[in-house]
Amino acid sequence: VQLQASGGGLVQAGGSLRLSCAASTRTFSRQTIGWFRQAPGLEREFVAAIRYSGHTYYADSVKGRFTISRDNAKNTVHLQMNSLRPEDTAVYYCAADPSIILSSIRVARQYDYWGQGTLVTVSS
Repeated sequence: VQLQASGGGLVQAGGSLRLSCAASTRTFSRQTIGWFRQAPGLEREFVAAIRYSGHTYYADSVKGRFTISRDNAKNTVHLQMNSLRPEDTAVYYCAADPSIILSSIRVARQYDYWGQGTLVTVSS
């Protein structure tokens, strides 16, 4: 599985960005896709995930501001980020796994496949 993240950029606080994760796999519809982020000097942290069923999961820090969605026909997952804050600044990564269990969905090391990351910078 190859993943390509895109859509990052520079935005002012309060603004919006839409990240995309395109996957090259015939089994995309069966993959759980997660978004993680990593700021300089910090560990990679969970942002959001969407199961093959369409169920979604969010970190408390982004709940109500970010929305994850998937388009199985286009093998793509989107992360709509609204009301961005300077603390959202990080490199954002998408990850995929076909068999991750629910209790591990927020754990980065449980995902088998990773994209290259896209930088999001939110200025104050």
